Amino acid sequence: MTDSQISRSGPSVVENHLAEPGQGPTLPVEPEESGRWSAALREIVAGNIVLSVLSVVLALVAGAVLIAATNDDVQESAGYFFARPGDMVMAILSSVGGAYSALFQGAVYNFRRPDFFDAIRPLTDTLTYATPLIAGGLGVALAFRVGLFNIGGRGQMLVAAAAAGWIAFSWDLPFGVHMLVALIAGVTAGAIWGGVVGLLKARTGAHEVIVTIMLNYVAFYLISYLLRTPVLGTPGSNNPKSPASKETAVFFELLGSKYNLHFGFIIVIAATVFVWWLLNRSSMGFRFRAVGENPAAARVAGINVNRVYVAAMLFSGGLLGLAGVNQVLGTTTSGFGAGVDAGIGFDAITVALLGRSRPWGVFVAGILFGAFKAGGFSMQAAEGVPIDIVVVVQSLIVLFIAAPPLVRAIFRIPAPLERTARPRKKAVAQ
Repeated sequence: MTDSQISRSGPSVVENHLAEPGQGPTLPVEPEESGRWSAALREIVAGNIVLSVLSVVLALVAGAVLIAATNDDVQESAGYFFARPGDMVMAILSSVGGAYSALFQGAVYNFRRPDFFDAIRPLTDTLTYATPLIAGGLGVALAFRVGLFNIGGRGQMLVAAAAAGWIAFSWDLPFGVHMLVALIAGVTAGAIWGGVVGLLKARTGAHEVIVTIMLNYVAFYLISYLLRTPVLGTPGSNNPKSPASKETAVFFELLGSKYNLHFGFIIVIAATVFVWWLLNRSSMGFRFRAVGENPAAARVAGINVNRVYVAAMLFSGGLLGLAGVNQVLGTTTSGFGAGVDAGIGFDAITVALLGRSRPWGVFVAGILFGAFKAGGFSMQAAEGVPIDIVVVVQSLIVLFIAAPPLVRAIFRIPAPLERTARPRKKAVAQ
């Protein structure tokens, strides 16, 4: 076939000429515009962000069922449901609507307050609660990206709180310098406590889950003991609590004394940016992600996997240590006890899961859980809803996050398209 014949016959003849023996003619089919849009829409709908949002929605629906089931008016109207079913429906709507309205007013905006600056205070409380959750979530998420399961947040927070708190109440330094030194000491202590886990895994192959659980107990009982000694305890007091932090070491208020939001929130924003840069723009982050995807392949490619494990746990422990510092220098400035972690070390795992181990996803998830914490107390006070309902909602979020096929089945969401490499076209023989 000559070039002139090819040009006159069009692309169909070329494809027919290139067809494999025994196969019919193949025509080049360009994807239609509608097909492209439908594929893009399917990718968006089946993406992680949509699944995370739907997981939260399902958890809130389940929470609404629990709120209605435990409400006295609903239980009473259920006794004569067949006589007046509308009463039960109204009782359910009133209980659920009142509870979630109180949750919103306690976490975002209290529209019952006449002054805007008073009404917006719940949002600042949410951000205050979210500050250590974001820091801890970043630490857990970074370990996740390397293939490590860091559940030692409690121990890393405790040793960081102890180091930062000791400097905060026992040292005399100028304003600003004192806060910076206490911050560095706390983050360093948390990093060392996490680095021990990475070192043991790298040198001995010890499983990080077992080691972190044991180190949680070590940290708790060590800090509990030190709080009963002059090292951390208040002199002349039988209460195992440290002295109050000095004003020069405390995180300053961002919006004045009327609000609880402090400088720790700015530090957490900077930490989120740093973790994003570390994972996505640095060579170390590339090694982290490579080891997280396939340690054996990373080792064959020349990456020192053991060194990556140690470095990852150092960063992870430092970020969880930042959460502990936020507790001491931002929240419990009047003195801290052995429960200063307030369960944040374990809540950080939930935040990291909801954020899909992505820095900005963790940031948003931390604010959401901060809203649950801030609004949960308001919901309990205003509507008498048990605070345990909020814990159940958080637990259900983790359940749905861990089971994407379940969420897809409930909402009939298609599975994401598998990406396949396009076959190369054979060269036309001259």
